[in-house]
Amino acid sequence: MNRRDFSLAATAAGLAPWLAAPAAHAQQAAFKAGADYLVLSRPAPVDAPAGKVEVVEFFSYNCPHCAEFEPMLEAWIPKLPPQAAFRRVPVPFVGNDVATKQRLYYTLEAMGKVDAYQAKIFQIIHKDRQPLNGDAAVLEWAAKQPDLGTKFAEVFKSFTVASKVKRATQLTDDYKVSGVPAMGVAGRWYVDGETARSMPRVLQVVEFLVGEAPKA
Repeated sequence: MNRRDFSLAATAAGLAPWLAAPAAHAQQAAFKAGADYLVLSRPAPVDAPAGKVEVVEFFSYNCPHCAEFEPMLEAWIPKLPPQAAFRRVPVPFVGNDVATKQRLYYTLEAMGKVDAYQAKIFQIIHKDRQPLNGDAAVLEWAAKQPDLGTKFAEVFKSFTVASKVKRATQLTDDYKVSGVPAMGVAGRWYVDGETARSMPRVLQVVEFLVGEAPKA
């Protein structure tokens, strides 16, 4: 797979049919390592509280597949079991301004604005077709948002955000992310649309792995 031109499956049907079907619970499905998900050769670091199973979504604002997946993901997150700790990680590929998009996400996270803007940014880029490329364009856009304003630029340029971008890039490498959207579980397992063969099935596999994590 080409990380910069990721296709979720080798089917002419494309992504839309997968997104049309709601993600069901795994219902004790016998998902298999190497067939439905991959086992990391070396565990990746996790950032979840003790007793929690970390679930990571790897994504890019520039990725049209991620934009299509977002509504399904947002509907699924509240249904995760209590032991799951979910977080997003913006990847260092897809497009020519990847560092900008990574900083955009972590600035919103630092300001507590991800829930308010995650779907909106996908809408702006992929449906409204508004250019939001590069630092200048992002800062200009943010300055026009009443609840972001000048504070956004300060956080966007901060050492804290730069550090999070660096860690995100490292985690993407640790999980050997080959395309997005993709999911990581417990620092041990990786699943994407190719391994699971559909995005609803990705979510089913993740649910299964969250249940398996305490046993492993």
